[in-house]
Parts: sequence; structure tokens; C-alpha cells
Amino acid sequence: MSLIDERQDFSTIADLFLLHGSMQSPAFSDGRLCARLAMHDIDPAVWLEEVCEVLGVEQPRDEPTAERFLAWRRQTLEALSGNELGYEPLLPDELFSLAERARGLKEWTQGFLEVVQDAGEEPRERWSTALREALEDLEGIAAMPADLEESAENENDLFALVEHVRMAAMLLYTEQHPGKPQVEDAESTTRH
Repeated sequence: MSLIDERQDFSTIADLFLLHGSMQSPAFSDGRLCARLAMHDIDPAVWLEEVCEVLGVEQPRDEPTAERFLAWRRQTLEALSGNELGYEPLLPDELFSLAERARGLKEWTQGFLEVVQDAGEEPRERWSTALREALEDLEGIAAMPADLEESAENENDLFALVEHVRMAAMLLYTEQHPGKPQVEDAESTTRH
């Protein structure tokens, strides 16, 4: 399996950020990537430039690293546009503390909303009430404190917030790309 075929996860991308001398979490960049792809796409070369700008470098350190960053974009686009509705934000997993995962969700949401807000009012006027309400909820998530204590209740709450963010991202994509994914087809093939 090549680097391009492997699923890009939070730890992999975070390690690549570290290799470039950046302590920044990739969650913020992933939120921006998701919103850009959902609203109007982002050219692979432009995405690579944006990642390099975040990292404070002129170009990725080598070709395999560049391929991983491009695979990250491709993976996100495929998940947003796929019939399975399987998009997952690039966030810290269970290996991280609850506070680190909450901080990752908060950063992802801030990056996502930054792109949405930069789009201006015109596109928002065409959005459904459900999407506008979901985005208002994301503003609350972006403002939440990230210092969650470890508890089953907080774990469940965080899971629910991640699911809400995931659904808001897919809702934005489907409203900006009518007919993609073919949600009705996916639902009819999974019912028994």
C-alpha cells in the first residue's frame, strides 16, 4: 500500500507538522480544508501552498510529505462527496486526553467557521434554516472551554459535539453541491 492509499489520521499529519518545526495542531487546518472543499473546492496546489504557509515553510520537506498533504485533501473531498456520508473531522483520537480532544474540536471548528465567515453574507442567504442553525451551534462549540475533566459524561458530550460538527460539515457540502452525494441512493441501498 502506498502512502497515498493510507488513511491520513490526526497523528500522522501532526507528526508531519512537527517534522516541519510546527507545534500547531492540524485540526484548525482541517477545519479550513473541510469548509473550503464544502463551499467551492480548493485546488491541490493551492492547498499545498496553504499548508506550507501554516507551517512557515516554502515547500514540503520532500515528495512523500507533499503526497501525504495532498492525500489529506483528497481523503477529505472523497469523504464529503461519498454516498456513505462517512466524513470524519481530523481530530485527536482516544490516545489523547479528553481536554486535548476538546481543544482539537474547538480548533477544528474555529478553522471551519473562519472560512464560512470569509464567504460573506450572500451564500448564507441561500442556506437552509437547518444549516444556519447548525453553524450557529458551531459558533458555540468554537467558544467552549476546552479544559474538560476526564469523565464518562464529558466523553459522551464530546462524542455528541463531534457528531454535530461532522453533520454540519456534510450538510454544508450537500447544500453547496446539490445532488452530491446521492444521499437518497445511499439510504435505499442500506435499508433491508
